[in-house]
Amino acid sequence: MALFDMLAEMLSFNFMVRAVIVGLLVSLCAALLGVNLVLKRYAMIGTALSHVGFAAMAIAGVVEFAPLTVSIPVVVAAAFLLLRLNENSKIKGDSAVALVSTSSLAIGVLVVSATTGLTLHICNVMFGSIFAITQDDMYLSIVLGVVVLSLFVLFYKQLFAVTYDEDFAKATGTNVEVYKSLLAILTAITVVLGMQMMGALLISALTLLPALSAMRLCKRFLTVVITAAVIGVVCFAIGITASFWLDLPPGPCVVAVNLVVFVAFSGIAFVKRGMAR
Repeated sequence: MALFDMLAEMLSFNFMVRAVIVGLLVSLCAALLGVNLVLKRYAMIGTALSHVGFAAMAIAGVVEFAPLTVSIPVVVAAAFLLLRLNENSKIKGDSAVALVSTSSLAIGVLVVSATTGLTLHICNVMFGSIFAITQDDMYLSIVLGVVVLSLFVLFYKQLFAVTYDEDFAKATGTNVEVYKSLLAILTAITVVLGMQMMGALLISALTLLPALSAMRLCKRFLTVVITAAVIGVVCFAIGITASFWLDLPPGPCVVAVNLVVFVAFSGIAFVKRGMAR
């Protein structure tokens, strides 16, 4: 009964309700997309996009625009840029990610320090804050989150084909470029939606850790996707609860829980391999 009382008290605050709704939705989207990103070796793209989002939010603050309305189109454009750099440029892979990531982070810090100085607000943007999500942000996040989930489910087979074997997907008539672009757009939207709570430095962990944990024990793509989704949602729920009661930043708490699960799943996988020999 004490657990239910604790949850009831936590959810009696409007800012916590907003944080839980947005966080659960973002965690689910990030975990689902994370499987494709890890298998395509695009895992670090989330980090680059979050740094672009940080720069966009800094600029939005200076011009006094709503952060999400500026960040979403900018980060989507950055996702396309990374995709093109990775395919049609001499700067590929981790080099392209590092270029975009470090440049965006530097621009964001310069913009903020030149206008308002490095204040606690920057700590919130970098590491997340449950107070950063407004009512309008919540409504926009719900709409965009539902769109991301719907498109993922609707084009699940095509995304699976593009993730596993692009050449085979092309041979079967799948427009590979369209679905790779779709994956980039969905990832960009998810990263921006999760940045306010998780922070620019930690949001990529939501796409990486649940997928890696699921892959420790599961082999089939669908099983990995479902397991990653469950891990992402459960870890967020535990992390945000711990954050509230221990008065700690939500982003690091959620990542810490995900890390514990990854270590646990890795240990189980190691034991299973030992028993199979």
